[in-house]
Amino acid sequence: MKTFIETNRLLLREFLPSDDIGMFELDSNPEVHRYLGNKPVKHIDESRGYIENVKQQYADNGIGRWAVILKETNEFIGWSGIKFIKDSINNHQNFYEIGYRFIEKHWGKGYATEAGITFVDYAFNEMKVEALYAYADAGNIGSRNILEKLGMLYVNSFEYDGEEEVWYEMRNPNSIV
Repeated sequence: MKTFIETNRLLLREFLPSDDIGMFELDSNPEVHRYLGNKPVKHIDESRGYIENVKQQYADNGIGRWAVILKETNEFIGWSGIKFIKDSINNHQNFYEIGYRFIEKHWGKGYATEAGITFVDYAFNEMKVEALYAYADAGNIGSRNILEKLGMLYVNSFEYDGEEEVWYEMRNPNSIV
């Protein structure tokens, strides 16, 4: 597994313990959690625990979310990447999901799309996965727009943890079916 990828504006890399402050800024903001069904974190130790959890995913699955760093300022602005999901969600189990979350002041600048395009390429051309999936709160139009910009196709709506979600998928164009 690679440990970092560069785009025009971003450095995408595995999480480091020093990302805890940025993660706390991200996940303590109630607006970031508006469509997540989660409560914002209250203490930086929760952010540290998240980072440790992701690092365990690297060890267990060879992939996990990565920190997104703005190259111009070397600032942590959020996370993006591929996660292997073992649980059953929308009648799928053992699948690769693409996701992202950014600090609010960095919304609307195309960073999620830029990182997402890079991770789609990584999943299909480096990891050789057959398909990528994603889901978002049905009301989160911004996130849904990003998924569609990545080339993902809407499949259906479903209920998850008491909320209406929308399911997207994308098949590897390089796979022989």
